[in-house]
Amino acid sequence: MKKDEYQLKLPADVSEQLKLDQDTPVKLVVKRDRLVVQFAEPRLQIFQGRVLVWPLALALLSAIGYFIYCVSQGLHSVRLVGDNSLATGIIVIGTVVGTLLFAGFFIRDRNNPRNHFTQNIYWRNFPVIVLSFALIEVLMLSGSMWLLGTLFKGAIFDIFTASVIFMVFSAVVNLVMVYFALMVDAGVLTTVLTLVIISGVVIAMAVNNQRYWWQHNLSFLGTNNASSGWQFNATLIFAALLMIALIDYLFVSLQEFFPKSRRLLVLRILLTLTAVDLGLVGVFPNNVSSHALHDQVATFLVYLIMALIVGVRWLLPQVTREFLYLSYGVGVALFVAEILFRWVGYFSLTAFEMMAFVLAFGWLLMLLDRIENLINTGTAGEIVQNRENN
Repeated sequence: MKKDEYQLKLPADVSEQLKLDQDTPVKLVVKRDRLVVQFAEPRLQIFQGRVLVWPLALALLSAIGYFIYCVSQGLHSVRLVGDNSLATGIIVIGTVVGTLLFAGFFIRDRNNPRNHFTQNIYWRNFPVIVLSFALIEVLMLSGSMWLLGTLFKGAIFDIFTASVIFMVFSAVVNLVMVYFALMVDAGVLTTVLTLVIISGVVIAMAVNNQRYWWQHNLSFLGTNNASSGWQFNATLIFAALLMIALIDYLFVSLQEFFPKSRRLLVLRILLTLTAVDLGLVGVFPNNVSSHALHDQVATFLVYLIMALIVGVRWLLPQVTREFLYLSYGVGVALFVAEILFRWVGYFSLTAFEMMAFVLAFGWLLMLLDRIENLINTGTAGEIVQNRENN
């Protein structure tokens, strides 16, 4: 049975913007009930030619350097985990080299006309994005080494075997960092933001488990009485900077489709203030000396979230009825939780803070996702409009 064949014509200006020609391979993909045109080769098959050489060559050089270091220190064997171990070398050197590769390929891809994300990222946000991926890399490597140390407890290798293992891990880490440098977009950045906050909070909870942090409140994790309280505060500050970078990119991209929109300007200001206030919660922990400031910025954060929930109907273009109902549902849930905590006394402070955090942060992520969808919808609408004009 013969299949029907269809042709899709793109406007000339769109083809020129993306530098398409008759030999450029593309494919049609259905995403969220939309037909999307994607490049079939260049963005997916990224590990070709010189791109593949850099991560592998640096992994080999790092392994040789590690071997020379072991010889210079008079080591004949290396432990898998512990002080001056193979795991330490992989985490430290792997993070440094992987971060440099990510930064280098991220900068290089700014000249790629098909990567609209890097083109709309200002240099002021570049350090935050690089440090975010470096932090995720450290967490993943630390977790992997901890797991291997648990599985192969007491493992010891000669320095040549250790160097070979070092090279394998370095190659994998380098390839992953290059991949994310070339494929990063708003969705990936949102995922990194989520991972930074969740991993930081979970690690702070695990470290303070013996101090029964949950008998105090969530803010206890950032106080002087908590173990490594600075890590919890640094997580909030770093997440705030990453959120500001993401907001900056989203609204810069939106200006192409909604120029001089006062509603979007107000929405951007509120979201930026929310991110800044989140960082201030980490800057002023709930210690005795900064208790008053901590309470003020935390209260103001609640006000900002409620203002966003109430105002999303007028501030967000093309807002759907489902998202409005969801937003109002979150607002009602936060209001009810406040009553049950403050007036009824049903919730403890820890339970209230955790529920409010999950509801507010989850809703913020959905709002950022809606804004990203506006960019995708605007791009599609622009193509349709150009097609009609032609």
